[in-house]
Amino acid sequence: MRNVYLDTAATTPVDPEVVKAMEPYVSQSYGNTSSIHAFGRDAENALEDSRRSLMKKVKAKNHRLFFTSGGTESNNFAMKGVAFANRDKGNHIITTRVEHDCVLNSAKWLAKHGFEVSYLDVDREGFVDADALEKAIRKETILASVIHGNNEIGTVQNLRELGRVCHDHDVVFHSDACQSFTKVPVNLEKDNIDMLTVNSHKIYGPKGVGGLFVREGTKIDPLLHGGGHEFGMRSGTVNVPGIVGFAKAAEIMKDSHISHMSGLRDMLIDGVSGIEESWLNGPGKDRLCNNAHFSFRHIEGESLIVHLDLKGIQASTGSACSSKSLEPSHVLLAIGLKPEDAHGSVRFSVGKENTKDDIKYTIESLEEAVSTLRKISPFRS
Repeated sequence: MRNVYLDTAATTPVDPEVVKAMEPYVSQSYGNTSSIHAFGRDAENALEDSRRSLMKKVKAKNHRLFFTSGGTESNNFAMKGVAFANRDKGNHIITTRVEHDCVLNSAKWLAKHGFEVSYLDVDREGFVDADALEKAIRKETILASVIHGNNEIGTVQNLRELGRVCHDHDVVFHSDACQSFTKVPVNLEKDNIDMLTVNSHKIYGPKGVGGLFVREGTKIDPLLHGGGHEFGMRSGTVNVPGIVGFAKAAEIMKDSHISHMSGLRDMLIDGVSGIEESWLNGPGKDRLCNNAHFSFRHIEGESLIVHLDLKGIQASTGSACSSKSLEPSHVLLAIGLKPEDAHGSVRFSVGKENTKDDIKYTIESLEEAVSTLRKISPFRS
């Protein structure tokens, strides 16, 4: 049976070049970066080479990169670290209704510990309005967190504009760029970003490694305490193989890959546009190169996923971190979908290894599955 993996927003396979780069630090130069002997120095050199390589990707001249276990830890670190470090200034935090669950749940946790959180609405395409952000800022506002590339519907926010608003009011600006890193150009200085969350396994690197870029001078407390690794800001034995793999994955992501994925995404969008009572969620432009998210009226997304899986096509009903939940997606509700339409939605996320034949096969299989499911749908009048 044919196998077509269209769930790269959930995770990607590790690129063979990445595996090759990691291998020496698993089996040969396996030292602890805290050790002063030769093996430790080799590991430390690999760590710092990787840090410099990743910093170049976002033109980080006045930021430090702290390595973490992934996007969830980085977002928790950013939200909680800044909140508690700046409690003497204020207790108000701003975020949006379309954030990843780890940001929203961090905000809920902070609300239980004396912080006040405001949630910005978005328009039908998932965009945050800069004027609405400015109106939400108060004298006690200390942090605003806005996702860069949305993990469900692919909307890419204008960070430069939103960051400018925050800087005009002396508010720390953070963005979750797990889905957009290496896919959308970011310049930490020009884009007015104080903190940026990135991770590895969305870009053909290993799971279990990520990072948080933090502007020099930003007041932030550590989330994890221990032996003082990562400049005293993230204790725990450093995952050198993972970090080396992360840097290599970012290095080998090319503009040609972005163009290839964008072409396949558009091909899929054009193909699905011919299916009755279906529509694209998110914007037609300013969209992640790999994301195509659709709603299909009168059917359940999970049933559609099962039918596609039987054809060898892997996709998702939404964020892989919460796809087992029976609740409709908070992102889809935020852009105005009815709960029943939100339940009938599927996210396809293409990868650099996919082909035009994969997309043709997916469109054909999708048309057949939708037709079959609508014939037996209890939701169709």
